[in-house]
Amino acid sequence: MSWFIEALKKYAVFSGRARRKEYWLFSLFVGIIYMVLAIAAAASKTPALFILVGVFYLGILLPSLAVAVRRLHDTGRTGWWLLFGIVPLAGPITLLVFTCTDSQPGANQYGPNPKEAPAFA
Repeated sequence: MSWFIEALKKYAVFSGRARRKEYWLFSLFVGIIYMVLAIAAAASKTPALFILVGVFYLGILLPSLAVAVRRLHDTGRTGWWLLFGIVPLAGPITLLVFTCTDSQPGANQYGPNPKEAPAFA
């Protein structure tokens, strides 16, 4: 949960690097929250819950883009690679591989390696 909160604190920070752990735990919590809201909205058929799902999606869009860009920076790639995701089939698969790839060792042009930095409590 702390990785999710940490990514939300840096909701509009597109510089720096994000570890795989930060990216994937953030994605996991976003997916869980989205599924719970979507199932609750579908089960109750209450328009307010459908609006809440949309508001959550819009609210989490910028932090999701920011953590994805920082994850790409951690592998030594520019954040513009996210645009490659719109290419059918090849784009999402390539981005999946990039986000699963290990960090570049040492510092790169985007900053120091977050694995080598002291972890937060």
